[in-house]
Amino acid sequence: MRLKEEYSHNVDDYDDQVSETMSQLSVGALQQQQQQKNVVVVGYALTSKKIKSFLQPKLEGLARNKGILFVAIDQNRPLSDQGPFDIVLHKLTGKEWRQILEEYRRTHPEVTVLDPPDAIQHLHNRQSMLQCVADMNLSDSYGKVGVPRQLVIKRDASSIPDAVARAGLTLPLVAKPLVADGSAKSHELSLAYDQYSLQKLEPPLVLQEFVNHGGVLFKVYIVGEAIKVVRRFSLPDVTKRELSKNAGVFRFPRVSCAAASADDADLDPSVAELPPRPLLERLAKELRRGLGLRLFNLDIIREHGTRDHFYVIDINYFPGYGKMPGYEHIFTDFLLSLVQSRYKKRSC
Repeated sequence: MRLKEEYSHNVDDYDDQVSETMSQLSVGALQQQQQQKNVVVVGYALTSKKIKSFLQPKLEGLARNKGILFVAIDQNRPLSDQGPFDIVLHKLTGKEWRQILEEYRRTHPEVTVLDPPDAIQHLHNRQSMLQCVADMNLSDSYGKVGVPRQLVIKRDASSIPDAVARAGLTLPLVAKPLVADGSAKSHELSLAYDQYSLQKLEPPLVLQEFVNHGGVLFKVYIVGEAIKVVRRFSLPDVTKRELSKNAGVFRFPRVSCAAASADDADLDPSVAELPPRPLLERLAKELRRGLGLRLFNLDIIREHGTRDHFYVIDINYFPGYGKMPGYEHIFTDFLLSLVQSRYKKRSC
């Protein structure tokens, strides 16, 4: 399902000062560097926040040593007049930007655009985000992967209790904004304990059945073929006793963040054990194919009391890779592999 709403890009979000101070190389200069030094030129169009978190000095230094040059894309100039680029890296929203990128992909097939704008848009709607996982039959000797039962409410908060009853969802319910555009608001969660409190929620939203998972989630980063898993603290389990005593809606800020790392915490081994590697590899492979994306992460939980029953609760495009240990090496190796793969195809 595609979002009907469009999100206009705020030019102020894009840091003009950064764009000006970063390498502003002419087409001729870039061509000369590419020819003489086999430099891989990566044009990037990112928000100022993403630039700060992703383009850290250690990444840029390692990239230069490997022959990779990051160049800021100027949004005030036609994209076709810039470069030449080997790769375009982007995370901006808005219909106009998507059209620019789609036209660029059509007229510059020799450039790898990470990733197709329409495929990314699929993850901006939590109604469609998890559908690819739900459609899989991922159950084998390594475990079972599914998604929590969920319900989409687009309007009229007063109708939520009846809609939940008809859908047969079990309390408590996690409420998430329907739009997942990377903004702080899109990461806000609420936990509703009783039917009456459901009317206090603010549509449009998605309601997911809360699954007890030991208060830990696994953030699975995907960078092409590479997979990296880290533990993060999450919402605590809700006992039947707590559910009977508590009422209301409890709001939470962004739950999963670097400060909430659980990798070094003293956890119950049954909670801390990472999902089996073969299971993650198969899941990542299926999602790369199904979503048509190469840069994303998954939030996965293990149902408490089980060892092999997992749920995917969120998928994010181009996540905070700066929080992923060793991301500099993983990401630069990925960029080089893209260029090498293209070169091999041209040679055939």
